[in-house]
Amino acid sequence: MSHIQVKRHFWWVSLLLILALFATQATMPANAATTAQVLDKGKWAPATYKAVQELIDKNGVNSPSYNAAKKPYAVFDWDNTSIMHDTQEALFVYQIHHLAYKLTPEEFGKAIRTNVPEGPFSEGYHNADGKPVTLDAIATDLVADYTYLYQNYKGLKGTKSLEEVTATEQFADFRAKLYFLYEAINDTHSNAVGYPWVLYLFTNMTIDEVHKLAEVSNDASLGMAIQKVSWTSPKALAGKAGVITASHTTGLRLTSEVANLMNTLRANGIDVYVVSASLEDVVRVFATLPKFGYNLPTENIIGMRLETKDGVIQNKYQPNYPFTVGHGKTEVIQSILEKKYGHGPILIAGDSNGDFEMMTELKSVQLALVINRVKGGKIGQQAMKAAEQLGKATPSVVLQGRDENTGMWIPNEMTIKLGKTEPELLAK
Repeated sequence: MSHIQVKRHFWWVSLLLILALFATQATMPANAATTAQVLDKGKWAPATYKAVQELIDKNGVNSPSYNAAKKPYAVFDWDNTSIMHDTQEALFVYQIHHLAYKLTPEEFGKAIRTNVPEGPFSEGYHNADGKPVTLDAIATDLVADYTYLYQNYKGLKGTKSLEEVTATEQFADFRAKLYFLYEAINDTHSNAVGYPWVLYLFTNMTIDEVHKLAEVSNDASLGMAIQKVSWTSPKALAGKAGVITASHTTGLRLTSEVANLMNTLRANGIDVYVVSASLEDVVRVFATLPKFGYNLPTENIIGMRLETKDGVIQNKYQPNYPFTVGHGKTEVIQSILEKKYGHGPILIAGDSNGDFEMMTELKSVQLALVINRVKGGKIGQQAMKAAEQLGKATPSVVLQGRDENTGMWIPNEMTIKLGKTEPELLAK
């Protein structure tokens, strides 16, 4: 063939290939053109991985029944589910160590008493002399400590450095007693009292200030060792509450398997939301900033909300909005997400009693994923249900284990508790 004939032949062959390609695509089902992202096996327990991947296959873009106008969605708890440990609690401790407050002593005293019933705390909250600790006693001691710190720390109204003021007995008393009070309130009173209480310490901050504080707290805690530390208040400042001891476990960890799951769900046309008992604006920092890897849209984070006035946080919970714990999580899913989508979520992931209701009260849920913390109570019931379904073809509840010493998942339904070496399946 001549040079011109070769060019014409190549042109006709190319045209025929293009037409064939269009014809093939025209006859393919709409979903068949999409290559679905598959979940990374990571350190998933094999049976749990299988159940989650099958859920994605059943409901995602490659499913014959997929309807983009009526997208499926999943809901995750945040603390101890999407990450290891509690971002709100880590920030509470960061605030203590950096005296990161915008409160006068009078405002501080009001904040730590907000909605907390008077009287002694539960049986486990006694001082070193075995006497019960009351709200009035410990609040009085804390206001005295805070007044000293407020008047001396240059970040508040004083002239001394953070290093200088945190070396004082007043700070040692403040740290131990404030954390003791936090745990005493949560273990003695209802979620409606305990969960919002820690948020009132943000009073007088802007949302932007909370965001910045949460980010530096996350960064600091991600670099900390996972270990239990104890703080004992000094005898010299026994005050009205007496000498007390409080314990806290340090360190946060990212959970790459959850980040991958969230991104895989979204790649398969399944929307992802977080419903948390932490402050909405605190969780948003972790869940949306690219450096943490979860990459969720800001508007997909739902959590506790405080009242604001002219952009400044008030010492008041947002009126007519549920406490996003327990049944309150079900309420916000129904009032916000079901209203938006016209249906409920297909997947719920959680780790605690506060997640039980949203796992069990929503009929749309096809699979509940329990991060196994080897706990009793209502979440223990879910764990037991998952254990009973091990090996079944279509479980409704699945378990995922982790090593609490490292903060990383292990490819098993069982969990290794902090300070232990043997994995456990259920609370004894």
